Amino acid sequence: MSSSSSLIETYACIPSTERGRGILISGDPKSNAFLYCNGRSVIIRYLDRPLDVEVYAEHAYQTTVARFSPNGEWIASADVSGTVRIWGTHNGFVLKNEFRALSGRVDDLQWSHDGMRIVVSGDGKGKSFVRAFMWDSGSNVGEFDGHSRRVLSCAFKPTRPFRIVSVGEDFLVNFYEGPPFKFKQSHRDHTNFVNCVRFSPDGTKFITVSSDKHGLLYDGKTAEKKGELSSEDGHTGSIYAVSWSPDSKQVLTVSADKTAKIWNISEDFNGTIVKTLPCPGSGGVEDMLVGCLWQNDYVVTVSLGGTIYLYSASDLDKEPTILCGHMKNVNSLVVLKSSRPETILSSSYDGLIFKWLRGSGYSGKMERKDKNQIKCIAAVDEEIMSSGFDNMVWRIPLTGDQCGEASIVDIGTQPKDLSLSINNHELALVAIEEGVVLLRGTQILSTIKLGFTVSACSIAPDGTEAIVGGQDGKLHIYSVNGDSLTEEAVLEKHRGAITVIHYSPDVSMFASADANREAVVWDRVTREVKLKNMLYHTARINSLAWSPDNTMVATGSLDTCVIVYDISKPASSRITIKGANLGGVYAVAFVDENTVVSSGEDACIRLWQITPQ
Repeated sequence: MSSSSSLIETYACIPSTERGRGILISGDPKSNAFLYCNGRSVIIRYLDRPLDVEVYAEHAYQTTVARFSPNGEWIASADVSGTVRIWGTHNGFVLKNEFRALSGRVDDLQWSHDGMRIVVSGDGKGKSFVRAFMWDSGSNVGEFDGHSRRVLSCAFKPTRPFRIVSVGEDFLVNFYEGPPFKFKQSHRDHTNFVNCVRFSPDGTKFITVSSDKHGLLYDGKTAEKKGELSSEDGHTGSIYAVSWSPDSKQVLTVSADKTAKIWNISEDFNGTIVKTLPCPGSGGVEDMLVGCLWQNDYVVTVSLGGTIYLYSASDLDKEPTILCGHMKNVNSLVVLKSSRPETILSSSYDGLIFKWLRGSGYSGKMERKDKNQIKCIAAVDEEIMSSGFDNMVWRIPLTGDQCGEASIVDIGTQPKDLSLSINNHELALVAIEEGVVLLRGTQILSTIKLGFTVSACSIAPDGTEAIVGGQDGKLHIYSVNGDSLTEEAVLEKHRGAITVIHYSPDVSMFASADANREAVVWDRVTREVKLKNMLYHTARINSLAWSPDNTMVATGSLDTCVIVYDISKPASSRITIKGANLGGVYAVAFVDENTVVSSGEDACIRLWQITPQ
């Protein structure tokens, strides 16, 4: 049997959001799938099984919106360049078509009820702001005049006779009849940006919501304005998005006032409040609600921080299920060994640290008083040590499952790498541009200039030895006595700047990797190369990890791959996980003897089962 790897579970990224704008999420009622965008990816998840995640990563530019076709067989997704891609939901996302629909960013996209036509709206960069086309040929099905600014949302009437409505930054609500579609009439009842328009599933009504805090209801066939959402107990901030209940009797709205509201819509086109759902967060800006979806019995809201809340429509008083994760590049992973099930800590450079439990996923945010950015992180079961883009090193005790009061050390220059002495974690080594700093607790024992440009460092678990890697690719080995370092050896093998150094758990070996894509495993006593020719990445190696039983080394690279080497076999018999993280792998760790976790540019965290021969 050949060695192999298989994906066990994915902790997905959250939707990309933007201040002052709504995001338009959507789903497929038949399969309970829902879609959202992050970076250049489209994320497919399931409301009833959050750990099942698929990622579509074929867009060349940042994605903005994605929708299932009415039969659930296809997805149309769009990006900031105006490109629409139509791809199958089965058999590896086969591409059906790609069209340049607009000359600027696409903000909304809708299918016609028969799945034959697609309408998009957005920024036309001086050309058309709205376009409708046949899904198979891309040929235009109408002319859409009447807008002078970016069109934020569009909707297709789900019943015949077909109609299209578009709304946008010119405060207008425009109505088109067809096909072929042509301009019929325009309303200017809103006094600010109109953020979203949606037809009721039965086609009798459509609703528009706006930054003027109002929601207006129109006749689906004639576009006559008939009523509005009551101002009694209404929203006190911009309304960003709206979604209808499957029975066309209620709507869900979300707003910058940090609440979601559910409204009854009467036969005479007026909305009265049924329930207000406050955002469960801490009340900060990130708790503004910017997206929503009502699908089957799920009421879904999304906050500006990207957190997804799932409520049950039939029991709105029940606490929502929370889906959370990273929005940006996840550059550090730490597995806390003492816990069962294994706990994984992840951090992204925007300063968030999350906790994940194997088998169940998201298990909370590590709250810190200061939301400073995080560039490096090191941790043991009792403590996290981090540094950002200033001169500070943070030592954060872990008590139970929260961060204690942080101690901060100013080391006078920006840290480049951090290493904790595992058996005596008071002792830490910090790499700086021209040398290293030795810390005991918050006390600086010494700042040592080493006479070369430092790029990585590691201190032995017992604190008696340190290895420092240089920009020139050399490894310097020092013995540590109190506050001084004595050089014992210099190892020359690497041909690029050292990016990472780690001792094996039993301290009989250490491994190093460089920016020129090579990794090396060394014997610690003889300082001879133990495993050579680890040259299978095509770009810089960002991260490296040992298996707990000292038999394997995993490397993660900018080339999007994770490679796992068995120390007892030649490097050529490696296991390669291709495309582990789109855009590059920035962190890799072992969860147990045969499970590797990786994270990176795509803000997703993945667990891989490694099956050696």
